[in-house]
Amino acid sequence: MTHLTDLIAAIASGVDPGPFALLRREGADELELFTGPVDTVERLADIPLTPGAPGAQTLALVPFRQISERGFACVDDGAPLECLQVRDHRRIALADALAILPDEQVRTIDAAFDITDEEYARTVHRVLAEEIGRGEGANFVIHRTMHATVQGPPLMAALAALRRLLVAERGAYWTFVVHTGARTMVGASPERHVSVDDGLVMMNPISGTFRRAGDTPDREALLRFLDDPKEVEELYMVLDEELKMMATVAEHGGQVIGPYLKEMSHLAHTEYLLAGRGTRDVREVLRETMFAPTVTGSPMENACRVIARHERRGRGYYSGVLALLGHDEAGRQTLDAPILIRTAEISPTGRLRVPVGATLVRHSTAAGEVAETHAKAAGVLAALGLGPAAPDRGSEPVARLADDPAVRDALAMRNAPLARFWLDQRAPDAPGLPGLVGRQALIVDAEDTFTGMLAHQLGALGLAVTTRPWHASGSVDGYDLVVAGPGPGDPGSTDEPKMVALRELLGGLLATGRPTLAVCLGHQVLAGQLGMPLHRRDAPYQGLQREVPLFGTTRRVGFYSTFTARAEADRLDTAYGPVELARDPGDGAVHALRGRGFAGVQFHPESVLSPDGLAVLTELLTDLLPAPRADELSTTGGRA
Repeated sequence: MTHLTDLIAAIASGVDPGPFALLRREGADELELFTGPVDTVERLADIPLTPGAPGAQTLALVPFRQISERGFACVDDGAPLECLQVRDHRRIALADALAILPDEQVRTIDAAFDITDEEYARTVHRVLAEEIGRGEGANFVIHRTMHATVQGPPLMAALAALRRLLVAERGAYWTFVVHTGARTMVGASPERHVSVDDGLVMMNPISGTFRRAGDTPDREALLRFLDDPKEVEELYMVLDEELKMMATVAEHGGQVIGPYLKEMSHLAHTEYLLAGRGTRDVREVLRETMFAPTVTGSPMENACRVIARHERRGRGYYSGVLALLGHDEAGRQTLDAPILIRTAEISPTGRLRVPVGATLVRHSTAAGEVAETHAKAAGVLAALGLGPAAPDRGSEPVARLADDPAVRDALAMRNAPLARFWLDQRAPDAPGLPGLVGRQALIVDAEDTFTGMLAHQLGALGLAVTTRPWHASGSVDGYDLVVAGPGPGDPGSTDEPKMVALRELLGGLLATGRPTLAVCLGHQVLAGQLGMPLHRRDAPYQGLQREVPLFGTTRRVGFYSTFTARAEADRLDTAYGPVELARDPGDGAVHALRGRGFAGVQFHPESVLSPDGLAVLTELLTDLLPAPRADELSTTGGRA
């Protein structure tokens, strides 16, 4: 059955119409109806996508457990990767769809969160103290789930909820029902995770939640929200994390566009768009971007460990994606994938799940994060009869807070402190620095894919960059520069394998004199090797931008750290020669160091929070890798 009227008639008569998806994309005046068989596959690479006619080919329902394909931790709940193979695709005018869809109240019983407000607040406290406070990351998303039982036919309830969302919710990227036979998903996701069209890869980090109070938009409350340090830093942190992903799937990294205000019926969010050109298979793009930091945290690999530790249960499809794969008229692959949030899952027996999470950062409060989970669930819960509906304004135009000049100015000011390297259009054929062009750099990744962004910056300076995980064996011979990269964890640990490996790496580099740059965790380990004590900060520097003195120049840079080295003087004599230190004048924290053949920085020069980051790298690298002399060029063919 392919027509919406026939499909609804079958459901009303108690017949399962077979798998289908009904969705509206943002701004569209029509719904799309996909029908076809559903298969289950094991890996993202197995999602069916073969060359053929233009259009949608497969709609994949990707669970969170697929994160294990990246080698990341998760509680495996067995949720299957289901693929609806599109055999028929119809378009239905929005007005016609609203006339056909059931206009009735969804009835549910036994509604309750699996974790009470008090229990969730205790979890927030634990994550802030045990994870962010101990250097395990900058932010983490912990979820809870509303459970209920739908009264009446589950599919009719899902279609009725879809109609309510189409009428009452606004600002959604996709509003949809997907029925595979084993489950029905209905939701209004605000967030594009990743899309690929005409070779353009786009991601859409959304963070910060403004809870609307009452029927009238509150301009002053919104302006306070836009100026709130917690909300500002939360968006910057997820922006950095998605730039890490774009560094992998876009050939020259991502360009930052925005920010914008995404207004929905019960709340509003701040968001950026990221764009870059790429040539990867779209299934590889999906794999390399599992999953959005807005629903996991950062750094990503350790965020997955933290989620498994504190949630102790599977996520099902929450924070996974719907992924529509196909081809365009020129035969190029296409992808459109919203995040599975603000989404309800209904079983064939009527069991209902609505998962929702909050992003925990160093400024978080337990009460605020509890309230955020209620606000985020409000739209889909209202559609399911589990909460108050948004005000019905009929045909009246909706007042947009984003149109207010003061709001536009406040949004624009978000970019003032950010690095132009990521905001401006970059020429892929820029020449680089003469002394660095063609020289080889190895970045050792300590479990923070900031290394991908760092690789793009080093590449822009002219270096040819290779990245290697900390646990991979291999020689450093043949590299002009070795970078000990960032990552989570306690640099003072004597038995943690990663710290042992980094100490061995840096010890060897210091002994041989091979030019070395150490960043964040690498810097901390290097400082320890040079004899400096390491301390845990009283308050973590996670997603924090500061102006700091660096060897005679004040620089604005971004920190993601909980530990720091300290020193009592600006110079230190070591077994590897004298070392110059850039220290905090208050507590002696070592922001940077440099000696003969090595340098280290506690901050992230590659971060969007480091407007002076590229200048810092330029100065350090031109000192570490001086331009070869003319006689060296003649004997090495131009490579030092």
